[in-house]
Amino acid sequence: MRFGTKVKFIMKIKVLNTKQFEKRKADHIQHSLEAKNQAEGQNGLDRVHLVHEALPDLNFDEIDISTICIGKRLKTPFFVSGMTAGHADAPAINQLLASACESRGWAMGVGSQRRDLESLREATSGEWVQFRKSYQNLFLIGNLGISQVIRASVADIQKVTDLLEVDMLAVHTNALQEILQPEGTPQFKGCLKAIQRLGLQLRVPLLLKETGCGFSSSTLKKVSKMKLAAVDISGLGGTHWGRIEGARAEPRSLQALASQTFANWGESTVSSVIAGKKALPKKIELWATGGVRNGLDAAKLIALGAKRIGYAKPALEAALKGEKALHQWMEQQEFELKVALFCTGSLTPAILRKRKCLTK
Repeated sequence: MRFGTKVKFIMKIKVLNTKQFEKRKADHIQHSLEAKNQAEGQNGLDRVHLVHEALPDLNFDEIDISTICIGKRLKTPFFVSGMTAGHADAPAINQLLASACESRGWAMGVGSQRRDLESLREATSGEWVQFRKSYQNLFLIGNLGISQVIRASVADIQKVTDLLEVDMLAVHTNALQEILQPEGTPQFKGCLKAIQRLGLQLRVPLLLKETGCGFSSSTLKKVSKMKLAAVDISGLGGTHWGRIEGARAEPRSLQALASQTFANWGESTVSSVIAGKKALPKKIELWATGGVRNGLDAAKLIALGAKRIGYAKPALEAALKGEKALHQWMEQQEFELKVALFCTGSLTPAILRKRKCLTK
């Protein structure tokens, strides 16, 4: 093969891979909104009861939901979990979410930055640089998959975090998804060493997060001595990526059939939070996502021990309806959390974590 022909061939493969990557990311958004890909009723929150205080002895307007997030005070304990990046519609969605989160004092995670990591030598940073300039007061969380972190150098990962000037980096683990994804990378050997190395050497705080299958007590004990700023347990009960990849796979393929078998695989949000409270030291913050659908769900998880509560699908649904709908939805979450605080006699989320919480 002549040199010029070889270059053209490589470029053609690269274009095809880019298109496949973008299509996969767009598919993820579409499938994540479908009810069949939600593990509704599996998060365990229906078993949690907050004890009502008939005489709160405080005024509703005194309720304060502001919290400290990795050393920074934010107006709320909420965050929008990283969802989308790498396709044509992603910038508009992320900009809408970022604007609302910045103004309301929510933290925000971006979708996977795998493409940035794999294209560091190309001029791909412009979009993220401009994004950060537009939302300088936003608490922003970067995002890379554990499969990529294992293979990448800390120096390259640092470059990715620098592109977006993130306040912290999330490393997501998604074992079931990677196995069932047709283009998946289920190479997790060395994952614990990679997390340990990154926690010690990266110049921003590290968040370890699941993607809807939760954490068991034994796994949390493994990471409890690592240098982590927080763990987002992301339990079973919300969007289930095993179901989504099954929907994307060829009908009757091994992946498609297995996705039905593993449709409810994972540790529930509630059991993961309870395990996290027992296993993690106080220096590692406990965050919770996974089927959170309203402010009362958030209050229950806070009472169980979580310090920060995240939403994905509901935030995306609201954002797709427009700016006004997104702000209304966010205001509703804040109001409902305040109602739960007032009716338990809790002035702040920190006080709620000390209240009696019953589990059936």
